[in-house]
Amino acid sequence: MEQDRELLITKTISGTGIVYELTLHREDFSACYPGMQRYVVEAAAQGQEPARFITNTYEYSPLLPGSAESAARQVFAVWEVGLITDPAAIFREYASRPHPAMPEEVDLLILQGSPRPDGNCAILSEWALEAAREAGRTSRVIYPHDLDIHPCIGCYQCYNMGTCVYRDDMDEIIAAVRGARLIIACSPVYSNTVPAGLKLVIDRMQAYHAERALGGEGRPGLKALMYSVAGRRGRENFTCVTKVLAAFFHTIGAVPAGEVLIDSADSIRDIRTIKGEEEAVKAQVKRHLRG
Repeated sequence: MEQDRELLITKTISGTGIVYELTLHREDFSACYPGMQRYVVEAAAQGQEPARFITNTYEYSPLLPGSAESAARQVFAVWEVGLITDPAAIFREYASRPHPAMPEEVDLLILQGSPRPDGNCAILSEWALEAAREAGRTSRVIYPHDLDIHPCIGCYQCYNMGTCVYRDDMDEIIAAVRGARLIIACSPVYSNTVPAGLKLVIDRMQAYHAERALGGEGRPGLKALMYSVAGRRGRENFTCVTKVLAAFFHTIGAVPAGEVLIDSADSIRDIRTIKGEEEAVKAQVKRHLRG
């Protein structure tokens, strides 16, 4: 994503025999969120990776004193002195943006929202996996409820460096999404929406959205399917699930490519008894993997 960039301050500083260029830029990130602006303080010297302090306006909630711009200007003033007295400390603490983990390339990635290993969502996933195997494609299933995933706290700091402040199993999940060709989000209906484990993943994918906004690229042509099973009868039971999953697909830059929504599971009990359902699911997966 391209941003409008405005140079607010620039200074040339000579310290410890090295010439540093110290700058403060303001960047318009309104394409991500209304009115979002980033402030970037950068110290650069020939032959060195630059040091950067980045903050954005969405980090500062109404009850917090100060602002992103005032914080950036304060850091600029501190660095102006520090580049003369102890530049090494600045470059140690404010290393450039970390590189994301290499994508784990896989043809089919399933995010299994159901914590039940033997339920109807598990059956749906197994049909999809069989289709991938029959098509000679690679596949992987991720079970969020078995992983260490911290809830998103809405700090918006991922829009500074393109990575979340928390280092946990989401790093692995984002790497898998980054390299996937087809994603299936599989979810039972829990209290009219997705289970908590899957919702953790969806919320934390904001970091991947930030990564892409800062220039990161996933696998081109990523497509996504939504699978869901509801115990009660009626398509209205999927209203919240489909909206949540559609928002998730938008966040990761995936093109919605279809859905499988099965209701009345409480009375059906075993979706394998639904005539033609397995064949339809497999055909759908194979069609998208071929494409």
